[in-house]
Amino acid sequence: MATDLSINQDALKTFNDKIKGIKFAMLTTIDQDGTLRSRPMAAQQHDSDGTLWFFTWADSEKVHEIQRDQQVNLTYCKPGDNAWVSVSGTAQLVRDPALMQSLWRPHLSAWFPKGLHDPNLALLKVTVARAEFWDSPSGIGAAIAILRNTITDNPKPLGEDTKLDISRPASH
Repeated sequence: MATDLSINQDALKTFNDKIKGIKFAMLTTIDQDGTLRSRPMAAQQHDSDGTLWFFTWADSEKVHEIQRDQQVNLTYCKPGDNAWVSVSGTAQLVRDPALMQSLWRPHLSAWFPKGLHDPNLALLKVTVARAEFWDSPSGIGAAIAILRNTITDNPKPLGEDTKLDISRPASH
């Protein structure tokens, strides 16, 4: 029986703020032999309910892996801001022409030359369950933090690690 999930709106807002403007994510799936496989994916949209969307080929290896095991991880990175986000969730293939039309952007033809007319084109829907992000100072802030930790007896972490539960069981 499926578990009813509600969305932790505060955690979701923080998550959406952290990935805003990041164009690519690394998608990790589980291969048939149990090894982890990662590949870059162009981020299309993130919905207000914790859903992430990506275009894909329906017959791709990642889709076969997801059909065997829906558990996935996405990693987003903003090196200039010293920010990293790791997302745990479940993925599934979606073939919804109206949704594909609404998410399609002209630059996607670089990856999908036949565009929306390609019968092998589909969407990958990732439902986010948890996210973890790290923020750390950059530039002068990092230098000051490293110097402070070097000369004091009370070193402090150089960044912050925060865990977010996006989906949680609904209370009845």
